[in-house]
Amino acid sequence: MKERENILEILKETKKAIKENNCSLIRDLSNHTINTASLTQDPDNIAVAVIIYSLSKIFERRDYRGLPGWEAFYNIVISSLEHSIKDIESGNEKDFRKDFKSIRDAIGKLSGKLKKYIEDVFRMAEINKASRIYEHGISMEQTARLLGISMFELADYAGKTGISNVPTAKTMDVKLRVKIAVELFK
Repeated sequence: MKERENILEILKETKKAIKENNCSLIRDLSNHTINTASLTQDPDNIAVAVIIYSLSKIFERRDYRGLPGWEAFYNIVISSLEHSIKDIESGNEKDFRKDFKSIRDAIGKLSGKLKKYIEDVFRMAEINKASRIYEHGISMEQTARLLGISMFELADYAGKTGISNVPTAKTMDVKLRVKIAVELFK
């Protein structure tokens, strides 16, 4: 696990934001994490970014809260965050991964519309965060592999959002590269 202290702080802030119903803070925390995940390409950072982003999307939908299974989902999320925080504080990365994964596994305990909605949110979060990592200059193939999505899904999403047009995702044209290389050897 890279950036252990960063992950710990983000989890603490996420738990607090969920309890205070501060959805915009949860989204900001996810965005902060994706920058670190892009730099380190660490699976733990990536998992945190995806799940925190998913939670921001789930908790901003107030209508989910009236569906059967919401209370159980909420309690599992809070409990898993608390356990994950304790695991990181004690240096137990294996248990952290297991406890953190239980947030996503909580979906399996749901039924009906809420289960379908939350499954869709998690899948779209993976694709969204993959596009953000790709935007930071990581290759499409490597990004897709890191997040367990297909290159087609990532390319489709990136094409629709214009991420492929972001300057950091483009390479220099040949003339500029040659000019820079000539300058280096002068």
